[in-house]
Amino acid sequence: MSQQTRIPHGDEKVTVELTVKELMALSGIRFHNNHNIEISARKKLNEVIENTCRDIQSEGPIDYQLLV
Repeated sequence: MSQQTRIPHGDEKVTVELTVKELMALSGIRFHNNHNIEISARKKLNEVIENTCRDIQSEGPIDYQLLV
């Protein structure tokens, strides 16, 4: 039984501006002298996710049938 969770607006594209080092850190490359690069990149991604979720919530409640 494979159930698929549907996310409203889940196929919309978002833009995140990252430096090359941040992109490399997210791809798995480790910067042993500077862990802040990966932290910075993750913060940027989380900000975009939070903003996107706020936009969806402002449209009103999400129907349960759309999530299951």
